[in-house]
Amino acid sequence: MQAHWWQRATVYQIYPRSFQDSNGDGIGDIPGIISRLDYLATLGVDALWLSPVYKSPNADNGYDIADYQAIDPAYGTMADMDQLIAQAAQRGIKIVMDLVVNHTSDEHPWFVDACQNPDSPTRDYYVWADAVDGHAPNNLTSGFSGGSAWELDELTGQYFLHLFSKKQIDLNWQNPDLRRAIYRMMNFWIDKGIEGFRMDVIDMIAKEPRAKILVNGPHLHEYLHEMNRQTWRNRDFLTVGEAWSASPEDARQYSDEQREELSMVFQFGHLWADRQVGGEKWEQRPLDVAQLKQALYACQTTMATHGWNSLFWSNHDLPRAVSRFGATGQYRELSAKMLAIALHGLKGTPFVYQGEEIGMTDCPVATIDQVNDVEARTIYRQLRAQGDDAGTAMQKINIFNRDNARTPMQWTAKQHAGFTTGKPWLAINANYPRINVAAAQADHQSIWWTYQRLIGLRKQSAVLQQGEFTELSAVPAPIVAYTRTWQQTQWLICANFADTLITVDLPKRASELIISNYQDYPEQLGRVVLRPYEAFILALS
Repeated sequence: MQAHWWQRATVYQIYPRSFQDSNGDGIGDIPGIISRLDYLATLGVDALWLSPVYKSPNADNGYDIADYQAIDPAYGTMADMDQLIAQAAQRGIKIVMDLVVNHTSDEHPWFVDACQNPDSPTRDYYVWADAVDGHAPNNLTSGFSGGSAWELDELTGQYFLHLFSKKQIDLNWQNPDLRRAIYRMMNFWIDKGIEGFRMDVIDMIAKEPRAKILVNGPHLHEYLHEMNRQTWRNRDFLTVGEAWSASPEDARQYSDEQREELSMVFQFGHLWADRQVGGEKWEQRPLDVAQLKQALYACQTTMATHGWNSLFWSNHDLPRAVSRFGATGQYRELSAKMLAIALHGLKGTPFVYQGEEIGMTDCPVATIDQVNDVEARTIYRQLRAQGDDAGTAMQKINIFNRDNARTPMQWTAKQHAGFTTGKPWLAINANYPRINVAAAQADHQSIWWTYQRLIGLRKQSAVLQQGEFTELSAVPAPIVAYTRTWQQTQWLICANFADTLITVDLPKRASELIISNYQDYPEQLGRVVLRPYEAFILALS
């Protein structure tokens, strides 16, 4: 496989609305991001993935795009965007844009014209269907709105499809004119100097809704190959697709360089380790570390020689990593460092979600009035209609509410956590006086310094970039243990996911410490007693 910049890189995801406000309106913006570039350069990240900053009515906080080639005024101007690309490049940081091409806003000119003029060339840019027996074409449901995914257009008597909210209208990728329009838009951004796209729900673009095929449609890989050839083919360019449906084998197919599709995908198998498969979003179960390991390791072995892994614990749609997989009490710092070491030792490209590097936590709320997430608000209404009282419904909502990850970045212990001088668009977590960047940077034993060290190690260490992965299988269930081997170098990565002492047998070899989350480490390997949430990387002799 040809070497690429993103194989030795760490990507940092920014949720712009919540990162840094520059003008006191309570909404994070592009000038705010620019003001924090030195911070990001000090952390050491190589690229910034920006959640959408395009013009949008914000029915889903920017994932409903009204103009792909304009910046939403809440975030700034195109001149600000150009400045961000240039200023980031001066610090060796690349910009990755969030590409949402499964659907557009209902306010996009394509859809506006399609509704006003049934003969419009953009009419077929969207998925339309005739009524069946006077009703919607089938029983597909909308994830964000509840009810039917089909909406009647009164003018023509046809239905259009919206699998998410009623303001997110699904595109018809079978139309070659639409695909060409999308590729022109992508090239507009590539020509501006961005160096990657994260692709929202990319496994859905080839849907065939009349046949109820919503993911992995028959032409999906054909479309991705065409996209590759029409846009970034001759560039060293990062592409990562969000693909909830992807198995490790699917991920290899997407990312096998010989197929000329994507660099990698986000595959989510490890995130089922604390959820009921097929259950509701709020149906939790105790974390099954054995299942977590199995999912992570399957991706390592399946893509050992072909394809590439993404590595992540959380993003803007998921609970905070330390709240979900670690601990938020006395072991918050230890468990957050443990999660970082366990993940960053694997082969692939790590993605760090803003605030993860200081161990930001979930932020439960008491009433639905405090919830911004469109999906959570819809499910709350459904729960109440099904008979849940307000308290019970909110307990469920707090488990998966996407606002958990979207509370503003906690920079300092000052008012509004240093995020804004105005009223924040979403309430800041009350723990910000204790958990913030300034405090973390002042403490050289903090989570922040662990992330900085791990990010630096990946840049420098061929064993992390390319080393062979080997599972240590004869370990207790709560222990993640594996080696990475490159030429004459072998590193042992070991992490205890339990809040108790665990005895484990490790290779009885001399070792040298690379990184640990305790101030000492087991210098004599063999039979070792790991402390709560203990984790380390050792170079084996």
